Amino acid sequence: MRSVRTLSAVDSHTEGMPTRVVTGGVPPIPGATMADRRRFAVDNLDGLRRFLMDEPRGHPAMSGALLQPPSREDADWGVVYIEVSGFLPMCGHGTIGVATVLVETGMVEVTEPETIVRLDTPAGLVEARVAVRDGRAEHVTLRNVPSFAAELGAAVTVPGLGEVGYDMAYGGNFYAIVDLASIGLPFDRARKDDILRAGLDIMAAVNEQNRPVHPGDPLIGGCKHVQFLAPGSDARRSRNAMAIHPGWFDRSPCGTGTSARMAQLHARGELPLGAEFVNESFIGTRFTGRLVGTAEAGGRPAVVPEFSGRAWITGTANYMLDPADPFPEGFVL
Repeated sequence: MRSVRTLSAVDSHTEGMPTRVVTGGVPPIPGATMADRRRFAVDNLDGLRRFLMDEPRGHPAMSGALLQPPSREDADWGVVYIEVSGFLPMCGHGTIGVATVLVETGMVEVTEPETIVRLDTPAGLVEARVAVRDGRAEHVTLRNVPSFAAELGAAVTVPGLGEVGYDMAYGGNFYAIVDLASIGLPFDRARKDDILRAGLDIMAAVNEQNRPVHPGDPLIGGCKHVQFLAPGSDARRSRNAMAIHPGWFDRSPCGTGTSARMAQLHARGELPLGAEFVNESFIGTRFTGRLVGTAEAGGRPAVVPEFSGRAWITGTANYMLDPADPFPEGFVL
């Protein structure tokens, strides 16, 4: 076999959503912090991202994580998150996948019944508490970065839909939270193409008319996620169809989306600290979350979310590039 690039990875899925955890073949990314390393990757390593995420090695709903040395002494590993849409500041389902892989491959010191893994991410330090039995990660609880409601009761004009109301919340990424019934669509996977098209149109309108920017990091900005709420969703149990740029649905309930949803509900006075919240995906999988405290993010009031979910290892692989391959960075159809 000929190869001019070989990357080692452990593939997993978290409640249905894939995470390709790259364990070898990527040298340390320059930068004093993980946020700096993400900036460097955005500018210089997009071909690497496409090689792993796009076809023929990936698919239109692929996501992953590049393991890196941490930039801070209190972290076990650093992580740069990748997906088909780009380099993310934070990824909840991906972090559950990373923590599961680190435990089950022995890449961190494992203790039972709980192993704590501290991950240095572009959005900040994230703590993963991994429930371990007989060497297996049974489930993972993440304490996420401070999350907040950026705007309540906002509205944008969307071609074909008219005025669409939404709340904007941050949970590691920005989310426009929209009642699906308000745009005349049912919570039905048979209508997924219509829901996805509406989500992309709403994202485009938000980014043109009212683009969100994180108050503490101007590189974290823009809306690439629309969290469509199913009828009957409330502060105890919520169901969502998570439309994501450039055109796919999250298969998991979405970890940073769960954090954003809890921050939105708290800002509306509907979810008190400590109350259990269940968030359900478009395919019926679940994360269970709660708010464990208050904080601030870039000088504005925020909450500290936790959520729990499960991941399973699906395979290991060496991803290779033959020098004659006509698609050295993959392709998108």
